[in-house]
Amino acid sequence: MTIEVGSKLEGKVTGITHFGAFVLLPGGVTGLVHISEISHNYVKDIHDHLKINDSVTVKVIHVDKDGKIGLSIRQAMDNPNPSPGGRRRPGGRYGGGSRQSFEDKLLRFMKDSEERLQALRRSESKRGGRGGRRG
Repeated sequence: MTIEVGSKLEGKVTGITHFGAFVLLPGGVTGLVHISEISHNYVKDIHDHLKINDSVTVKVIHVDKDGKIGLSIRQAMDNPNPSPGGRRRPGGRYGGGSRQSFEDKLLRFMKDSEERLQALRRSESKRGGRGGRRG
């Protein structure tokens, strides 16, 4: 079977990495779905969306000269429902959408920042601090 750019195929997830998922296509060839091509929404952990042996519909988005096949699940969706404003998540990292006031978001950000600073200070004190003496 010839794999052509633009064609939609059924495949089976055979492997998952932190950067994408490998999908076995008809004809015994394998392609890669990059993490950015899994969903219209932000994907932090692929395991939240896919599991080994899942059947998926993919669209072939490129075939390299060396035989590597790039696939997309999000482009294969018939009725995509992307979040408003493109790739942004509602509310961002500190949000809950428009339900949270700016002050609430700011307080959460300040709390997270303070926790990170404390963790950094702890790790520096274990190592001997900044710019320790060199003998």
